[in-house]
Amino acid sequence: MRGSNAVELAGDIERRVADHELLPGDRLPPVRILAVELDLAPNTVASAYRRLGERGITTGRGRMGTFIAERPPVMVPTDPKARDGLRDLSSGNPDPELLPDLNSVLRDSDGPRILYGDRSVDEGLAEHGALLLAHDGISADHLTVVSGGLDGMERVLQTHVRRGDRVAIEDPGYPPVIDLVGALGLVAVPVAIDDDGPQTESLGSALDRGIAAVIVTPRAQNPFGSVISAERAAELRSVLSGFPDVLVIEDDHAAAVAGSAMHSIGQDRERWATIRSAAKTYGPDVRLALLAGDATTVRRVEGRQRLGPGWVSHVLQRLVAQMMHDPGISLDVKDAADVYASRRQAMLDALHERSFEAHGASGLNVWVPVPDESAAVSAMEERGIAVRNGSRFRIRSAPGVRLTVAALDEAETSNVADALYQAVSDLGSGTRSG
Repeated sequence: MRGSNAVELAGDIERRVADHELLPGDRLPPVRILAVELDLAPNTVASAYRRLGERGITTGRGRMGTFIAERPPVMVPTDPKARDGLRDLSSGNPDPELLPDLNSVLRDSDGPRILYGDRSVDEGLAEHGALLLAHDGISADHLTVVSGGLDGMERVLQTHVRRGDRVAIEDPGYPPVIDLVGALGLVAVPVAIDDDGPQTESLGSALDRGIAAVIVTPRAQNPFGSVISAERAAELRSVLSGFPDVLVIEDDHAAAVAGSAMHSIGQDRERWATIRSAAKTYGPDVRLALLAGDATTVRRVEGRQRLGPGWVSHVLQRLVAQMMHDPGISLDVKDAADVYASRRQAMLDALHERSFEAHGASGLNVWVPVPDESAAVSAMEERGIAVRNGSRFRIRSAPGVRLTVAALDEAETSNVADALYQAVSDLGSGTRSG
């Protein structure tokens, strides 16, 4: 390691992480030892380590020392795509055949030119979006538009929490959410989930230990497929009622194609935000999400947004508004949700017939517990099928693999289930429930 000051040393360590010379979990030298090696003052090395910690690149473990974080936000490579020739059930993508034709919508889209100082939210999008949110019992009295679900989540967190605060997240959960929490210098507190969403007792335990915010997926939870039921929502609201200062963020990423109704747990709270993304419904390149919340949260998000991009392109906003308003596209979206539900259920049925304990109450994915994730993924690749290793989704939860069934023809499900059964049997599995 090199550097004549804290900035240079931190930069060198960051470069080594980006170049994979230092890997997640690697222990950095103790401050005093590295100070001697580099002929630096111990305070200089400590300052460099502190900078790295503030950026989420390292994590301290008390007397054990300083370690490279499990998911450092430094030029993190995208998750690898399935190798050519494999049936790809690993991507998490919607089926392209079930997405609206954006080119035809763009040809018919027009509107006024937007200049500096104009309203940041398109009136048509606000109107249609508010109606859809109200249908799910979500107040749209205060509404703005952000560049996708994660953009909204980051902006909401930055308006309310501080570095070092504890944030409850689902386990297993969506990897970018886990990464985002770490990158913001927050402490992730895992909450166990089941088919009905976050487990009430687990969230209650997190609240009792002290958290500043909780992030939940009301439906189409990725990777588990949970959907918060009406009964569970009531239980979670009751538990949260004793902690009025806790921020609640709902990530409704699948929205209309989730295949289930939404039951909000954030309404009527002092601090809340529901973020509804357009990506799964209209396509991943439609980088837009509606963000509803309390007046203070929405006002702060818009204020921070003005200091960066200013607003989300009105061309994109009008495109989404037009698709929301189009009866034909709305029918196509409903049909897509039905197709996803049918494909998901076919995969679950095939797995259950082979005594797998599989989960997927809503959304585009199915989660299957296995004893050894890496071995199962490799065994499936040998059988021509790519599935997703569950380790990226987990904090403390049990191992599993994720199968994306969005584009899986129902005729293929038996072959996929047979392949997984054989792969796990070859591992000497004891995870099947039958």
